[in-house]
Amino acid sequence: MTELTSLDLAALLASRICHDLISPVGAVINGLEVLDEDEDGDMRDVALDLIRKSARTASARLQFARLAFGFAGSAGASVDLSDAERVAKAYVGSERAQLDWMVPVGYAPKDRVKLALTLVALSQQAIPRGGNLVLRCDDAGLASFVLTATGPHARIPAGLAQLFAGETETPLDAHAAVGFYAGLLARGIGAAVTIDKDGDAVHFRAG
Repeated sequence: MTELTSLDLAALLASRICHDLISPVGAVINGLEVLDEDEDGDMRDVALDLIRKSARTASARLQFARLAFGFAGSAGASVDLSDAERVAKAYVGSERAQLDWMVPVGYAPKDRVKLALTLVALSQQAIPRGGNLVLRCDDAGLASFVLTATGPHARIPAGLAQLFAGETETPLDAHAAVGFYAGLLARGIGAAVTIDKDGDAVHFRAG
């Protein structure tokens, strides 16, 4: 088993966040360059639309990363699930999926919210052509929940179950590190994450 230090994991997660931001930030820069070079203003509306959409995407991904991967200085804190829902839906909305958040209103422990959001990010790998995500939980504390990803050609991402269990046979890349991180979060709160497939639906179960 490959040893992964806390510094290695931090660096990999930072790389994942940078990867998520490069595209929309680059699009903002491209839009600004078009405005600078468009002397007649013919492309002004197109460029401004690109800048607006890309800035919204970058903001959504930053807010998601802050809550899912950051927030480390508030040990034992609880998170308003309405805020978590808003952040998760904005993040998913910047991809090719939509999220139904079926969780009671209230507050949940920080690390349980981080686990739920991390699984939302991972679940999109199960539906490469887009689709629908549904997060179901009977209590506001997120003690246990099921996240279902449904879409054409749904699949269980290769190696993800092993990453949840903390098994790393080969060096991790920035994408695989998120699965490993989810397993760490789950074990830290005394839970486990399992994954199974039923037709075009992949279920992530935490509890």
